[in-house]
Amino acid sequence: MTMPVVVLAAVIERDGHFLMTRRLEGTHLAGKWEFPGGKCEPGEAHDACLARELYEELGVRSEIGDEIFTVEHAYPERTVRLHFHRATLLAEPSPQQDQEMRWVAPGELRSLDLPEADQGVVDLLCRGPVS
Repeated sequence: MTMPVVVLAAVIERDGHFLMTRRLEGTHLAGKWEFPGGKCEPGEAHDACLARELYEELGVRSEIGDEIFTVEHAYPERTVRLHFHRATLLAEPSPQQDQEMRWVAPGELRSLDLPEADQGVVDLLCRGPVS
């Protein structure tokens, strides 16, 4: 059995809305909406990985907070271990890879076409404030 791909994702909340980005064509799960983040490099600390990914994807520095949810999910192509962390952006985000980006109210999260692995964190966020 192959090792799961470790992925970090940022739950960024502002004015009661969550920042979501859309996966680019030609990538795994292309066209799906997701919490921004990406693959962790071997030996890379989770907070460093997520800060790097947010800078690469959104051109913004960030403060990485606590982990709020973890899930392991097997897709036909690969298994991912997804770690969701609270994050605060230190400037206005700007998509660096021409990906779509939008702020979404909690009630809209379920209407987005999200990866299956994101459903658990969406359930958590839709229940109300996460401490």
